[in-house]
Amino acid sequence: MSNVLKIKKGVEQGVNELLKFLLESEKVKGIFTLRKMNENGAVSYSLITHPKELKNAVPLFPLMPVNAGKILSGFTLKKAINEPIAAVLRSCELRAFIELIKRTQGSLENFLLISSTCGGVYPLKSLTDGTFKEQVSQYWESAKNAEIASDIRPTCAACEYFIPQQADMTIAIVGKNDLQQECSIFLNTKKGEEFTIGAPGNIVSEEIDTKETTKLREKRQDQKKKLFDEFEKNGFGIKALVKTFAACLSCHGCSKACPICYCTLCDFDSKTHEYLPSSHEIELEQKGGIRIPPGTIFFHIGRMIHMAVSCVNCGMCSDVCPVNIPVSTIFSKVGDSLQKLFDYLPGKDIEEPVPSGTYKEEEFTEIGE
Repeated sequence: MSNVLKIKKGVEQGVNELLKFLLESEKVKGIFTLRKMNENGAVSYSLITHPKELKNAVPLFPLMPVNAGKILSGFTLKKAINEPIAAVLRSCELRAFIELIKRTQGSLENFLLISSTCGGVYPLKSLTDGTFKEQVSQYWESAKNAEIASDIRPTCAACEYFIPQQADMTIAIVGKNDLQQECSIFLNTKKGEEFTIGAPGNIVSEEIDTKETTKLREKRQDQKKKLFDEFEKNGFGIKALVKTFAACLSCHGCSKACPICYCTLCDFDSKTHEYLPSSHEIELEQKGGIRIPPGTIFFHIGRMIHMAVSCVNCGMCSDVCPVNIPVSTIFSKVGDSLQKLFDYLPGKDIEEPVPSGTYKEEEFTEIGE
């Protein structure tokens, strides 16, 4: 059982009231959260330091313009923040931030981490195709009933890790029938409890994992199997990957959006991969024709080798792909297999070392037999 702060207001209003309390009481110096930028639904992550600016804050808005874990990594890469900031992140964003910290790409110091039981997010294109306003109302109904909202990102529909692991506070959304009347905020850590002393509302005891969350987890596990099975119909070998990535423009947008790809200069964007016409002569002699620019499949496989074990399945890569390649499905499938091999869930435990940076004398011995 966990201590839960109950605020007698709708969940969105209740969360904003808590954030306002944290600022006005000077328990934190800033709030990192989504903020509405215009009336068309565009949102951006923002750092808010004045309570008046919270009128445009939309912490639970079902869009992910970028993975916030990547933003917080860059924000704290050179130096930890000096004063406390409350950061509102989705579960996959929080896991990405934890993974980056384990890779020495940021600091958790002075953060109050707030997350939610996540109903998923919609693709960014929904803002421009005229469907978003209708989708939002359906989203809250689906979350309340512990259902998978239609048209959310495929990786969200297949994500079974929607209850955050490292949050100081967790806003309960999934399976809560009273979302319009009551806001339930689980206080997972001593820090979470200390920061809410004096906050509006009452403290009760509840379990965050309920029959409703179990129901949604099972549905998402089924959806995950379906997603992977459908992709495997065309095979998953090198020929199938070459065919799938044939439309790739080599824009490298997927790596720019990926929270786990953090290199300041990717090798594939360096002079190493600046080809001279003479570089193509041997391959032209062998094949009679080659793709320009070359190395598309090499880029994706190389990226996969580097980050798949830490992939948090946020779906950003597919969302930014200009030619609609199912990048996230491929990387999720590879990542899922690798993570099962290592018994490793990215972002679950900040003390657990990343497998790709850990050497063990006895590991996968059956491969050498």
